Amino acid sequence: MIVWINGAFGAGKTTTARELIELIPNSTLFDPEDIGAAVVRLLPPKHLAEVGDFQDLPIWRRLVIDTAAAMLAELGGTLVVPMTLLRQEYRDEIFGGLAARRIAVHHILLAPAETILRERIAGRETPPTLPLGGVGQGHWAYDHIEPYRAALASWLAADAHLIDTGALTPYETAARIAEDLGAGTVPVCDIVQTPEPTAETVAAGVLLFDEQDRVLLVDPTYKAGWEFPGGVVERGEAPARAGMREVAEETGIRLDDVPRLLVVDWEPPAPPGYGGLRLLFDGGRLDSTRAQAVLLPGPELRGWCFASEEEAAELLPPVRYERLRWALRARERGAALYLEAGIPIG
Repeated sequence: MIVWINGAFGAGKTTTARELIELIPNSTLFDPEDIGAAVVRLLPPKHLAEVGDFQDLPIWRRLVIDTAAAMLAELGGTLVVPMTLLRQEYRDEIFGGLAARRIAVHHILLAPAETILRERIAGRETPPTLPLGGVGQGHWAYDHIEPYRAALASWLAADAHLIDTGALTPYETAARIAEDLGAGTVPVCDIVQTPEPTAETVAAGVLLFDEQDRVLLVDPTYKAGWEFPGGVVERGEAPARAGMREVAEETGIRLDDVPRLLVVDWEPPAPPGYGGLRLLFDGGRLDSTRAQAVLLPGPELRGWCFASEEEAAELLPPVRYERLRWALRARERGAALYLEAGIPIG
């Protein structure tokens, strides 16, 4: 399992983690900052200039998942990971990737008062690996207090097991964590376990519309970006029926009729992904009563909304938006479209 120690700079994550591995038998410290430092050395400066923090690099997030999984496979036991995660989509990607490998994550947040954070920051230097520009490091930690405050209010406090470290030493904090873990009061992160594909897949999504012709989108807990209701077609399953099954599982809405095909999109492999066929079906229009009866499974989806095409462009990753855009055109024309990488062919 993994004990992920989150918190703002100055909360005491790393010193607490070092104390914690002395209290948990067969535990190992894994600091993702080491991955960040390696990535900064390996990638071309031009590539690094496009981001301000190594967490914004997809390769860093992927390597954190892969390295943690490899260390647990090699060493077993418990991995203690001190690392700030303030962006919910990055938490989704990393914790979702770990869940896909059947790795349980206990998410703990060290949360001293902001006045204490500022006092601690004033007495310490920011690690040089964090801001990629290498300048203004004295302000970097202060600049991250506001994002921390926003994350705390919007999702972080509800997602993690909070410990106020304001009056605790690192050893006392570690002892508290060990005690809470032993007592079972730190739950495993509630995130769906979606196995990563090992080959090309066929996935079926279903577009559902409200009375204003806005499309229903859902927000998965296990990956970044909004999505359409749907999922991978199981072996021996008809794609349209798979879409109907996924809609019922994800939203509680049961479709009476087999939905009409709108788009077939071939998604090319982009390592580490395998790509495959992505189908979108027209599930029809929901009346106001059915539209408000959406019930989401907590471990898999955190939210839903009806969005206009313009609003969907802000919520969906580009590849999914292109698929939606052409599906809406196909719906208007009454004829299905074949796409390759989101581009109509023929």
